[in-house]
Amino acid sequence: MELSQLTAISPIDGRYRRVTTELADYFSEYALIRYRVLVEVEYFIALCELPLPQLKGVSKNIYPALRKVYTDFSIADAQKIKDIEKVTNHDVKAVEYFIKEAFDALNLAEYKEFIHFGLTSQDINNTSIPLSIKDSLTKVYYPLLEEVLTKLKTQAKQWSNITLLARTHGQPASPTLMGKEIYVFIERIEEQLKQLKNIPFSAKFGGATGNFNAHKVAFPESNWIDFSNKFVNKQLGLNRSQTTTQIEHYDNMASLFDALKRINNVLIDLDRDMWAYISVDYFKQQLKEGEVGSSAMPHKVNPIDFENSEGNLGIANSGFEFMAGKLPISRLQRDLTDSTVLRNIGVPMAHTLIGLASTLKGLGKLIINEAKIKSDLEENWAVVAEAIQTILRREGYPKPYEALKGLTRTNAKITQQSLSEFIDTLEISMELKEQLKGISPHNYVGYNTQSLI
Repeated sequence: MELSQLTAISPIDGRYRRVTTELADYFSEYALIRYRVLVEVEYFIALCELPLPQLKGVSKNIYPALRKVYTDFSIADAQKIKDIEKVTNHDVKAVEYFIKEAFDALNLAEYKEFIHFGLTSQDINNTSIPLSIKDSLTKVYYPLLEEVLTKLKTQAKQWSNITLLARTHGQPASPTLMGKEIYVFIERIEEQLKQLKNIPFSAKFGGATGNFNAHKVAFPESNWIDFSNKFVNKQLGLNRSQTTTQIEHYDNMASLFDALKRINNVLIDLDRDMWAYISVDYFKQQLKEGEVGSSAMPHKVNPIDFENSEGNLGIANSGFEFMAGKLPISRLQRDLTDSTVLRNIGVPMAHTLIGLASTLKGLGKLIINEAKIKSDLEENWAVVAEAIQTILRREGYPKPYEALKGLTRTNAKITQQSLSEFIDTLEISMELKEQLKGISPHNYVGYNTQSLI
């Protein structure tokens, strides 16, 4: 069966391909190969710049043509490397042979043994993969998350003065403001985003077991540690780990996955709250001509975007959690288990992208239902009991909490009238009684949204 969006096993490449297609530039087999070519070419140029005596004949004028090997890298080029791999049975060695062919075409044949000079495959993989992650976050993830934040900030401002009944433990509680409740999620996301952006993109670059054995034995006069720090940190824009085995230790990559998971958890929390608000009719959803909410019940408009987001973010988190736990663990100087795991980074990233897009779509459908929100407030006058007993405490009234508890824990419904009648029974001044009667579920909200943010 020919592979297409209809025949793909994973919904990432099938149903949701329109959302995840950008990630192919960073996490596909083609992308991994292209990043490997990039690192190999830039490494060769860095050796020329060192300079190694054997490379002094390489003119700087050839650098643009060398860089075209990866800037103009095509699917056909990737397929050529895959064909070479069928013979070598080694993916990184196939990249080396491909670049050597390019050197022949550029009249650089005499220098081609300095491609991949002194390196092991993990020097290439452990720079290529963090570079692809960094680029994917910068160019795809951060912009989409910023879209979500921008939408939330717009809605928080729009709904900043809408009082609603809070619910703690699912029960009516002191009123709050819709705008402030939205800002809770904005603050949480921004704080975790700040932490995420502070995590270094660590990379390993140090030869077969991290000690530059081959480099030092061939050119003992060169400072290969300084060279590699400059190459990885400045040229590639990563952060070179100083003491490693054959592989990067992945501790910072684990931190990065944990940070992404925490942001996803905040978004899941948001999804569930929006779902709950829709279920109690605080929000209605914009209708789209031709859409069907239920195959059997014509009246239904389901909160499917928030449900879709929650499901995909949950799948993403399971992947991030596994990778964060697995990658930092390896036998002795290296086993191969990290390799197959690293090839799957695009999976939780893709589900994260799907989740973000679904949350954004769901937020875009929300229509505030102020009538229902006000109705719920009016039905729950008992929530001002906190305000009344707190003022009575201030005034030194005996056992105010117990007095309000006796009133509010009966089966009788607390209304504005019954609360007013209760206040009239209190032995306090008329002025204080009027103050207490002026408190309602509609105005008992504490500081306004702008003051809190």
